Amino acid sequence: MNYKFLPMFFVLLLMSFTNLPSNENSKKNSIVVEAKSVSKNVSIYNQLDANSFALPSFESFTLALDGFYILKEKGLIKKNILTLVDFSLSSNTKRMWVIDLEKNTVLFQTLVAHGRNTGEEFAKEFSNRAESYQSSIGFYATAEIYNGKHGMSLKLDGLERGLNDKARERAVVIHGADYVSESFIKQNKRLGRSQGCPAVPVELNAKIIEVIKDKSCLFIYHPSAKQEILAKLIS
Repeated sequence: MNYKFLPMFFVLLLMSFTNLPSNENSKKNSIVVEAKSVSKNVSIYNQLDANSFALPSFESFTLALDGFYILKEKGLIKKNILTLVDFSLSSNTKRMWVIDLEKNTVLFQTLVAHGRNTGEEFAKEFSNRAESYQSSIGFYATAEIYNGKHGMSLKLDGLERGLNDKARERAVVIHGADYVSESFIKQNKRLGRSQGCPAVPVELNAKIIEVIKDKSCLFIYHPSAKQEILAKLIS
């Protein structure tokens, strides 16, 4: 679908509600707000500078953007940096994007691992439990850097109760791993898996962490829970 024509559609949609009866005002206002939000997201998506990378799907991006604005308004994130991980995609593809929303530019697109009990090539099962060795979906705020067994690593605070709020106590962090590489895929026919961390290639680890550290937004997406993700964030 070509999203470049959607903004005009939503303009027409907004105009169509101007003559509704007064008892429909509440419904009208809700639809108008939603239409404005979608139209804004479409505009941002269409103006993204891919910077030689592929763009994420519109569905994952618009959900990430909705959450980003909610978190920014609540003061839970500070930077205009959005990191999007799309776990609907094969682990053999570059399914992590780091996006500068101030400059509307994709800074990185890279491989990223999911937990060993989340699935083989594709992520299927998610958990917030300790020792589950599964990934947790939803919105996070990036936190402080530390040096651990994987070297330079970045702590994460899960922002959604029941989905990922145990991330810090589970030590779910961003770190580099040698099993996150094209060579590992060639040898094993799939990317390596973590204990639940969104691990990235060793050669990009420090660069990514320096950009996204200290209260930027990380969103791990999977279509199976997209409604639950946003509902928990709003509640």
